[in-house]
Amino acid sequence: EDGSILANPRRTYVSPPGHGFLPRETAWHHQEHVVPLIKEALAEARLKPSDLTCVAYTRGPGMGAPLRSVAVAARAFALKWNL
Repeated sequence: EDGSILANPRRTYVSPPGHGFLPRETAWHHQEHVVPLIKEALAEARLKPSDLTCVAYTRGPGMGAPLRSVAVAARAFALKWNL
């Protein structure tokens, strides 16, 4: 209610030495970690899906494949939780 951040868990992608961020591998990383991160965030915030009123995600700037991965996950959770 007061704008406080209740949870902010992270799983940072670390690219292989000598490489930059690779869109496909970064997207796979996002896909692998999104569900556990959402579960962790809800637990840390002491919330359940029924306490939520919306699902938000970062739309950009960034690489298309990772952003699409998270957009799909956000839409799926919003649909699953009727938000």
